[in-house]
Amino acid sequence: QVHGIVRRSSSFNTGRIEHLYKNPQAHIEGNMKLHYGDLTDSTCLVKIINEVKPSEIYNLGAQSHVKISFDLAEYTADVDGVGTLRLLDAIKTCGLINSVKFYQASTSELFGKVQEIPQKETTPFYPRSPYGAAKLYAYWIVVNFREAYNLFAVNGILFNHESPRRGANFVTRKISRSVAKIHLGQLDCFSLGNLDAKRDWGHARDYVEAMWLMLQTDEPEDFVIATGEVHSVREFVEKSFKHIGKTIVWEGKNENEVGRCKETGKVHVTVNHKYYRPTEV
Repeated sequence: QVHGIVRRSSSFNTGRIEHLYKNPQAHIEGNMKLHYGDLTDSTCLVKIINEVKPSEIYNLGAQSHVKISFDLAEYTADVDGVGTLRLLDAIKTCGLINSVKFYQASTSELFGKVQEIPQKETTPFYPRSPYGAAKLYAYWIVVNFREAYNLFAVNGILFNHESPRRGANFVTRKISRSVAKIHLGQLDCFSLGNLDAKRDWGHARDYVEAMWLMLQTDEPEDFVIATGEVHSVREFVEKSFKHIGKTIVWEGKNENEVGRCKETGKVHVTVNHKYYRPTEV
């Protein structure tokens, strides 16, 4: 059985987990049971954990958009940082320290302005966003509970993991959706930020298996999970267009750079400074 927490919303916000319902049309639950709750509300966390008495807890809840964390800095700190503390405190309040295993979704954003290449478990952290800083608090509070109370708690320091369920305002989905729309004639052009930003992109399915494996070990330990390969946003764009038989040729520099289709001469990609981050990793 899997229990999840869902935030109350005026509109349905279960789009990415519809397929997990026993009856998706009627929202009838099977092995997945959802509870209304929020990481900013410690009372509900205690109630849910006390009722469910889980054997494993995966804290994947976060305001997880790095760029947006600059706009919602306080909220990001509350959910991503203090939210993790509330969850750990709830485990302690419910007397489950000795029976539950806890997974914390840490992030490669902790490394930020990287201090060595490649990054490993002992690389010093240097977060470059409110998101990274909030996750840094969460990382250390997990270590603290592990060492102070002997809780089986681990940090998975995961690099970018992608899938078709990634939110549409993340660059990977933005590119793939836009290229699909161009192919279907529904869109001519889309805008991106820093084309030369580099990321290590893996598939979410592999990373979730790694999360589970981390909780199956005898001793709690923190791990970096990555593919070990970096690619630029520019490269991601080129490969996506290649998939629909178009070759992108780059013209201009910086904010005036455009991606033109070699076959048709049409401009499909432009650069917009509003998508740049105040600090790039």
